[in-house]
Amino acid sequence: MLQSVFARPLSLSVFCAVFAVPALAQTQPPTVTLPEVTVTAQKEPAKAQDLPVSVTAITAGMLERAGVSIVSDAALAAPNSIFTEFTARKLSNARFRGLGASPANPAITTFIDGVPVLNANASSIELIDVDQVEFVRGPQSALFGRNTLGGLVNISSARPNLSRWTGRLTAPLGDNGTREVRGSVSGPLSNTVALGVAIGHGERDGFTTNSITGNTTDDRKGTFGKAQLLWTPNAQWETRLIVSGERSRDGDYALSDLAGLRKNPFTVARNFEGYQNRDLRSAILLARYEGSRVSVTSTSGYLRWDTRDATDLDYTPLSLVTRDNTEEASQFSQELRLASAAPVRLSDSTTLSWQAGGVMFTQNYEQTAINQFSPFILSPFLGFPVKQYSPQGTIEDLGFGGFAQATFSFSDKVDLALGARADRETKDATLNTFFDPMIAPPTATSAKVTYSNVSPNASLTVHVRPGAIVYATAGRGYKAGGFNPTAPPSAEAYGEELTWTMEAGSKTSFANGRVTANAAVFLIDWTDLQLNLPIPMAPGQFYISNIGGATSRGAELELMALAGGGIDVFGALGLTHARFDAGSTSEGVDVGDNRIPFTPEYTASVGMQFSRQLRDRVSAFGRVELVRYGKFDYDDANTAGQKAYALANLRAGVDVRGMTIEGWVRNAFDTRYIPTAFAYPFFAASGFVGESGRPRTIGITLGVGF
Repeated sequence: MLQSVFARPLSLSVFCAVFAVPALAQTQPPTVTLPEVTVTAQKEPAKAQDLPVSVTAITAGMLERAGVSIVSDAALAAPNSIFTEFTARKLSNARFRGLGASPANPAITTFIDGVPVLNANASSIELIDVDQVEFVRGPQSALFGRNTLGGLVNISSARPNLSRWTGRLTAPLGDNGTREVRGSVSGPLSNTVALGVAIGHGERDGFTTNSITGNTTDDRKGTFGKAQLLWTPNAQWETRLIVSGERSRDGDYALSDLAGLRKNPFTVARNFEGYQNRDLRSAILLARYEGSRVSVTSTSGYLRWDTRDATDLDYTPLSLVTRDNTEEASQFSQELRLASAAPVRLSDSTTLSWQAGGVMFTQNYEQTAINQFSPFILSPFLGFPVKQYSPQGTIEDLGFGGFAQATFSFSDKVDLALGARADRETKDATLNTFFDPMIAPPTATSAKVTYSNVSPNASLTVHVRPGAIVYATAGRGYKAGGFNPTAPPSAEAYGEELTWTMEAGSKTSFANGRVTANAAVFLIDWTDLQLNLPIPMAPGQFYISNIGGATSRGAELELMALAGGGIDVFGALGLTHARFDAGSTSEGVDVGDNRIPFTPEYTASVGMQFSRQLRDRVSAFGRVELVRYGKFDYDDANTAGQKAYALANLRAGVDVRGMTIEGWVRNAFDTRYIPTAFAYPFFAASGFVGESGRPRTIGITLGVGF
């Protein structure tokens, strides 16, 4: 495999040589230890290496050096993590260790500054003015509640600077018409108030060509921004107001017949060219009081998003059927949490740390989707166009939760953590499906259902020595049930999904803090697994169904080291064996012992980055990363899938007195792969449609900062 990865065109070698040779001119003294990373994987800030949780934290520096601007690219370094996403920005779904689901009911929830994004259609955001992204794997329902049974993605905005004014302006330029500009500025307005503002705009031409018209179909254009106000009236109080928004105006899905794409990547043939529009607006208010005994945190969040997409639903050159889909939702959430400011001493050898809180949220979702059928498509007797409203409806959601966790520490050697959360959620749906003109009776769903659950968690951590722990955890994960906006008859609603997960692992540092190595093994047992399935008589539409049980087991390894001379090396390996249990059925078909879709047998990444001082205020830097995914299936019947494939990303540049120029290549070896596809038996010759993965892209980034 290594031979095939590195035996590539000379142009890549020239690229590396141009930027890397200056870095050899001079070395700098090595950093003594790897920097400590603080995470909020268990709500309260803590050192990542001290927590009995599998978490991969990508800091702001790592994001910048890797050139990452979207969430899914940040996950390349996280083992057993993959995103199934389309060219449309709203369709990006995280999957950890085999756990994943529909955008409307995710298994991995994204939290932005502590606020949950209840629908995954709004979770794939531009990473502007972001301090850190955490990929937390394993059930987090005991603290974070519903829809975190597979884990969570935790995005934290950078704090405005209270000490001095700083700023940064970057302009990536590349092939395929890539052009972008991002700028941010932050600084104090007074001794207690600071302001941060960031804004950006980016666009590129599409990668995929419509052979009928000669146009590119999957163009992208977007504008995004964020403003923050930080107020610290004294040493105990802090308040932050964060307002952000995104506006994207993109081209159509790049979907085409799977077999055709494998012969002719980045080519579609269709008579109708659509578009994908999405708008996001959010406001978050964070307040924290740090007392001598108790800290109090309040997190309030409002999020509104709306999308409009039109597409050629048959994905052929024929005028058969098109789709116009409008979705919008607004949500509000409020969390109030108390925690011990310092461990409470219970005896000479025992201390207690604790946290407890309450949460409420609301979500109002609306959708109107219209399938436009040409004459004679639905029936040889219907010689006129027919509109199918599938669906037109609303779903209202109201939930409450309460949680508590206590951690007992014995002689500073053993930690025992016990926690649980109770959730109660009510969903109220009004859903209609009908034809215009009315060629068949309409169907209507008007129902209300309530779900309740208690999710416990326990962990035992042994501090073997300073900088080294071993741990074991067991926890229950919970994902609420709900309603399908559109579905086959008798499948309008689906039940909740539950998991039990056991995990054991170790975290250690050695070589005087210059190397960290983390390892974990896990076992997940599902009950009533929810699966996103295509609707047989509604092309391009999906519904959630409980298909039975499943089991996932695997292992993870992460390594980071300072090699000296300003060189860092890193690597991660994830192994997952995820199968449906015997007796599980999907749409009446036995899928027992089949592989769970979109779950690679393994994920592997390895890389190196360097930074060397050449002379006063002049430095060179670079990064190389290789990522490989094992084979996986597109559907529960294991009918079609993607073979193992590898991606390579290269970056290198120089910084001269705060001004930078950087060259970069993504997918350097131009690997051809199809990361996302689904069954499409009526219009696709192969029975599946999919989208080609991102091709090789090359460019430079210009930057200046102060």
